[in-house]
Amino acid sequence: MEKEYDFIAIGGGSGGFNAARVARQYTDKVAVIDGAETLGGLCILKGCMPSKTLIYSAEVLHLAQQGKKFGLDIPEAKIDMKALHQRKIDTIKEFSDYRVEAMTSDKYSLYRNYAKFVDSHTIELDDGTRLKGKKFIIATGSYISKPPIPGIDLDGIWTSDNVLDLDFLPESVIVLGGGVVACELAQFLNRAGSKVTQVQRSGHILKDQASDISEVIEKAFADEGLELLTSTQLLRIEKSDTGFDVIFTHNGSEVTRKAQHVVNALGRIPATDKLGLEAAGVALKPNGQIETDNLQRTSNPDIYAAGDCAGPFEIVHTAVLQGELSAYHAFGKKHSPLNYDHMLDVVFTDPQVARVGLTEAALKERGIDYLSGDYPFDDHGKSILMEAKYGFVRVFASKPEGKILGAEIVSKDAGELIHAMAVAVSHGLTAESLLKTHWYHPTLAEIISYPLEDIVDELAEL
Repeated sequence: MEKEYDFIAIGGGSGGFNAARVARQYTDKVAVIDGAETLGGLCILKGCMPSKTLIYSAEVLHLAQQGKKFGLDIPEAKIDMKALHQRKIDTIKEFSDYRVEAMTSDKYSLYRNYAKFVDSHTIELDDGTRLKGKKFIIATGSYISKPPIPGIDLDGIWTSDNVLDLDFLPESVIVLGGGVVACELAQFLNRAGSKVTQVQRSGHILKDQASDISEVIEKAFADEGLELLTSTQLLRIEKSDTGFDVIFTHNGSEVTRKAQHVVNALGRIPATDKLGLEAAGVALKPNGQIETDNLQRTSNPDIYAAGDCAGPFEIVHTAVLQGELSAYHAFGKKHSPLNYDHMLDVVFTDPQVARVGLTEAALKERGIDYLSGDYPFDDHGKSILMEAKYGFVRVFASKPEGKILGAEIVSKDAGELIHAMAVAVSHGLTAESLLKTHWYHPTLAEIISYPLEDIVDELAEL
């Protein structure tokens, strides 16, 4: 006899777990399906938490090595990869243990399996068990992409998973890609002491950011000795006696770079291909993500989707909010759809990149009349004394109201600073109202008041 549940979450990561958690408020018949070797989800196990643990340690190392700039005599600062690896394990264990404890409690029926749909309300697990559900959420995440590049499947080519699990320092590494993961890991490896070459197809790394933001990170990478090659076309990867050769075109010529190791950081693709979605009547977008409406419903109104497998942003806090929204709606509870015009994202390079709300490109595309103001960190007291002079803050406001529509910050700790502007965007505050806030001196955050003052002055002249 098939078991029946009121709500089934396929995937136990951030989207699926938080949907199940909300669903459990309304029914005790909730199942979670997760066939991964280790419970916890991508963010905890292979993404946010381990990468930021390593990145922060590398930042501390970098600052120690720059001691002379701060009037300090630090004879030697070097990495201990085994100790760093153990610290990462210990750190993420606290988070994964909490998630595992919650998922294995008697609140949920947990199935350590993979699932596929056999009809619109039935899934079959890989052990042959069939489960029926009234409502489902698909939150299966994503996996590493392997573009059609000769040699990309060669034995020994690393992914981000391998880099995050290193307990030794590689002598030399070529990082393929220029997205968030590629940039964060390339800088980490370079600061740890590896000789790093980064190869990017488009003209800039972090191509989803404004070009002048990307240029700040490119300058920081170059200053740290990381070799960055942009506007390339990967031709092939070959094994050599000493590791790998990566062959690509650059500035009209064929170029070869050699290294002990190669990291495939060329992106991720949604994990939707083995779910039997056609049998469930669930439609896909051209990029393989699941098509959803603003309430996270798929083309089958009893099936929802959240996180990387659904988009439009592959960000953990978005997956959480999407999962919660799905469960509330599934049980008939009113809950506002996500407003992606308020979206917040952060890149944990150093300097960090953070933005919230609408970008300048989006404002122009929509024909919105706006003003902008910006200010550089190399002319700001706190950042100068911190030797944190890279970058700028930029604010966009509506015209003539002065309502904050978006902001971009590239700087030391931009991921922390951006939240002041996230509050402004989400609550429709104006530049004038923000200037009534006390901006303490000397802080990094007070720099935000400078472009706000410029915007208010321009509005007064209209």
